Amino acid sequence: MSDLSPALSNLLDVGTDAVLSMRSADVGITRERRRARRWVKLTVFVLALAAALSWRASTWDGSTSFVPYPHVDPFLLTIILFFGLLLALTVGQQLLSGRSPHVTYRPEQISVGLDDVVGIDAVKDDVVRSLNLFLAHTTFSEEMGGTPRRGLLFEGAPGTGKTHLARAMAREAGVPFLFVSATSFQSMWYGATAKKIRSYFKELRKAARKEGGAIGFIEEIDAIAMSRGGVATGFQPVEVAGCYGTAALPSTYAHAATMRTPFVSEGTGGVVNEMLVQMQSFDALTGWQRLGGWFVDRINLFLPVQRQLMRPQTVPTNVLLIAATNRADSLDPALLRPGRFDRRLTFELPAKDGRRQLIDHFLKTKAHTDELDDEKRDALAAVTQGYTPVMIEHLFDEALVNAVRRGAKAMTWKDVEQARMVEEVGMGQPVGYTDHEKRLIATHEAGHATLAWLTAPQRRLEILTIVKRRSALGMLAHGDREDVFTRSRSELQALIQIAMGGQCAEEIFFGDVSTGPGGDLLYATNCAAEMVGAHGMNDSLVSYMAIQNSSFSDTNIVGRVLADDRGRDSVEALLQEQKATARRLLEENRHLVEALRDALLDRHELIGHEITDVLEAASSAPRVVDLRGSEAVVD
Repeated sequence: MSDLSPALSNLLDVGTDAVLSMRSADVGITRERRRARRWVKLTVFVLALAAALSWRASTWDGSTSFVPYPHVDPFLLTIILFFGLLLALTVGQQLLSGRSPHVTYRPEQISVGLDDVVGIDAVKDDVVRSLNLFLAHTTFSEEMGGTPRRGLLFEGAPGTGKTHLARAMAREAGVPFLFVSATSFQSMWYGATAKKIRSYFKELRKAARKEGGAIGFIEEIDAIAMSRGGVATGFQPVEVAGCYGTAALPSTYAHAATMRTPFVSEGTGGVVNEMLVQMQSFDALTGWQRLGGWFVDRINLFLPVQRQLMRPQTVPTNVLLIAATNRADSLDPALLRPGRFDRRLTFELPAKDGRRQLIDHFLKTKAHTDELDDEKRDALAAVTQGYTPVMIEHLFDEALVNAVRRGAKAMTWKDVEQARMVEEVGMGQPVGYTDHEKRLIATHEAGHATLAWLTAPQRRLEILTIVKRRSALGMLAHGDREDVFTRSRSELQALIQIAMGGQCAEEIFFGDVSTGPGGDLLYATNCAAEMVGAHGMNDSLVSYMAIQNSSFSDTNIVGRVLADDRGRDSVEALLQEQKATARRLLEENRHLVEALRDALLDRHELIGHEITDVLEAASSAPRVVDLRGSEAVVD
């Protein structure tokens, strides 16, 4: 690579896991040139000022002031100041209403670097490649003929590290970071929103010319860049656990049709149009270049065509614009094309390996006992499915709060478990149950847990409680032992059976049914409707997702299935079949339900292995059957 420039050689040699050196990159070279040019300008100005002062000192006779000033009548001066102040207020109001609302951070003001970004390795690698192209933009475009990436769109759930990674990029690049929230562009004055957007991009280009490059970041860009044709809706994955006396969400998908209209007085179309124009204006002429072009145009009017002067040419501005959103599908399609946002990066929830990296990273700076060793960290990574990086950090902060309450200076594993329980299922609230209610709720939850242990051994039983938490009078919290992305028919059938366990236990032990199974039936119905109408797991292969007529256009998959007579009959048959299976299993294993019920009545709450310990002990204990067919466990 001896025939290549140093920046290009570094770009090709550095790989995908390291950032180019600032000194050898185009950004650093451009910055040094601009710095040397500023020193020349300052030197010329100081020499000119010194020459003027020297000339004045040599001609001053001492009879007048060293710096002469005109004499103005005080009354006239008052009038001039009054109207000058009035004019300044009028003009200032207009200027301030269109002022860019951004905040500029210098690299040294940013405390996080790429080494602090963990758990999202795939996104991080792609970002490093984009950052290297940004640092070697001139070499990449002139020697290789490529077009550097000008825009990156970060999309993902809240707390997945979008803003964190953008700040780390600015620190590693060593360039100014212009942060702005999209909502700060909005204004009550007509046209002010578009004017603020123009001002922001102007400041972005100005900073890039001064420093050799600049990174802009727009938080929640969907506030000003919603699709001009409307707001899109979709389906969002949701993971849940069943509980007594409260509604539960479906295990696979829930309909997400929340619609939100941004507040922009000039309308969504005008604001989006301004964004589209500005994202194509990174190489716009400066004010001096436009002035020079004006003079050249006037001179060319007097010159023949073959002798006309060349107008000032635009110089590429090294700008990287990053935008973050939780609703990328709602953005205007024109923004997502190459040339505006060249790369669309999705921030997924961290997998188990990513969560383990995050746990190690956060525990470096948070006080903890030696109990939180590698084995405990692996266990914590396994049980924090669905956690974002922010949620994991918050979990440790809450664990530290628990340690402070105990008067300790470091968190223990018990503190972490207690914090996780509160975060996931809420704080326990004392309720004065009657003896009948307590026994009913304990039996109901024992039915759920028994079926989960019998039908879904791959699931992890976490919490079994009859303590009121949030809106649930009792609860079984259970989850997958490993990260899973698909479910089989037998697994979904097991989830329905687990949901039916509470109602079946009530029927077996009390001969009646309470209002508690309402949420369980909702969960089971949603799950069964998806099996029938979306996944082809029953007697029909027709997908109800394909129905697009007016009566179903605003209805989720469950509503579409239940609105169809054949679909409703299929769901009913599936639910009845799984309930019969669940009841048969509980009748065959009454002793397990009784053992869990008695343990709950005694301890009120079982956590983790305490649930399985009770079930395993009851399963291995000998049983005696009397003449009436009832069973008893022999202690």
